[in-house]
This record gives sequence, C-alpha cells and structure tokens, in this order.
Amino acid sequence: MSKNKNRKQAQNKRTKNSSANPTSGSATREQSKPSQQGLWLHGKHAVMAALENPMRKIKRLMVTKRSHDQYQEGLTKIHLQHRALHPEIATIEVFDKNLPNDAVHQGIALLTEPLPDAHMDECCTIIKGEKNLVIILDQVTDPHNVGAIIRSAAAFGAKAIITTDRHSPPESGVLAKSASGALEALPWVRVTNLSRALDQLATMGYWRVGLDGQAKQIIEEADFGDNIALVLGAEGKGIRKGTADHCDGLVKLPISRAIESLNVSNAAAIALYVFSA
Repeated sequence: MSKNKNRKQAQNKRTKNSSANPTSGSATREQSKPSQQGLWLHGKHAVMAALENPMRKIKRLMVTKRSHDQYQEGLTKIHLQHRALHPEIATIEVFDKNLPNDAVHQGIALLTEPLPDAHMDECCTIIKGEKNLVIILDQVTDPHNVGAIIRSAAAFGAKAIITTDRHSPPESGVLAKSASGALEALPWVRVTNLSRALDQLATMGYWRVGLDGQAKQIIEEADFGDNIALVLGAEGKGIRKGTADHCDGLVKLPISRAIESLNVSNAAAIALYVFSA
C-alpha cells in the first residue's frame, strides 16, 4: 500500500468515526486524585527527580548513612531548594517497615503525594513545525511496563501519556523507579473514556496509530505525518476492538517469526524511535 493511499484511507476513516461518534466535551477526568496519606517513592533517580519537581509535595526524606554520604552533593543541592527539608538518617529496618518487601530502594526513599492529573488540552496542543507525539495505553496494567514506557516516551520527546482511570496502574514507587525519574517530566493524563479521548486527539490534529502484531502494514511504511497518537495494548490481548475502531491505522513491527511478540515497553521504545525520527 502506498503512503498516499494509506493516508487517504485513514482520512476517510477519521471522517466516518467523527460523524458516528461526535465528542461532547473533554474525555479527561475532572476530579483530582483522592486525598492520600502519602506515597513512598524509592531509588536514587526517582527520588532525586521528585525532589527537583516543584509540583511535588514533600513530606519526608529517608536515607541510610551510607547513601547520605554517597548522595551528598545532590542532597546539598536539594537542601538549598527545600530549606525546611532535612534528610532523616534511617536504618534498613526503618526502610523495610515503610516500603514493600521487594523494593530496591538504594538507601533513599521519599514520602510525597501523587502528582496532580494533567489535561489533554493543556499538554497535547500541537506545535507546528515540530514532531508531536502522544502515547495512549489501552489497559496496560503492569507498573514496570508503564514506568518503562514513560521513560522511553520522555526520552523520545513525547508530550504526554494517556491512560484510563480503570485498568491502569496508579502512581507507585515501583512505577516511578521503572520510569527512572521520567515520571516527573512527562505529563500523565487519565481519562474515563479512551474512545472519546482518541476522538478528541483527532480533533486536535493527531493521527491515531495503533501498534498491532496482526496489522498488515509495517511501521516504517506508514506515513501519518508529524502528529502521532501512538496506541499500545496490553500484552496478550493487544488493542481492544473498540479502541482499534477509533484508530486511523494499525501498524506492526517487522520482527522475526521465531518470536511471537515483544514486551509492550520494548515495542513502545521501537515505535517511539521510528515516529520521532
């Protein structure tokens, strides 16, 4: 299929979907996250990035004696920004009491609150002359995968990541550590209705491209322009039919027949590289 024909077919599909599914208002959740006692982040990159984020509400910072000496330069810089914040020298037993059993904390942990939700109309506005990339996750529930996708999305200059309220992991220490600091850099939009959000992105000027192992077209052959909303589904299930129906096109990665599929975070990184090039 030629690139021009591909774009023409996608345009016809966009027009059909727009007529059949008119959007009424934003799909973004209006309410902010419910109040929580606190969220523990752990690991050097996740904690240091959170401390440098002015959007974070800092409650408590714990470090081991060894890590305090190791991270002294960074902690001194943080202290100049948060003069009321004094790191608490804590034992491993105190870390174990506050963090999950399998937390790889690297001797540093931060008690904070979840970040406020971002909104599509604020962070997904298209800038002409630039590559505009947005990531949409369709029921990807594993926090390690979501964190890794956030990290790749930030690395390749994506504007935001969009997930649903339900069937998506909440902000957590595990997710933040997998994101390696990128959680503080990439806006996270949560919506109640993914199909309506995709229609809103189309109205904003994005081409909605789903990554599907069964697609006929290889990703390098697709030409959807510079404004891409990349849709990724959960491993095993993939993109749901209702979600795929709101995409302008489906593409696949040209992997060997010896391997059935890639981990969704690895597939996301490859697709992001292609669309950001």
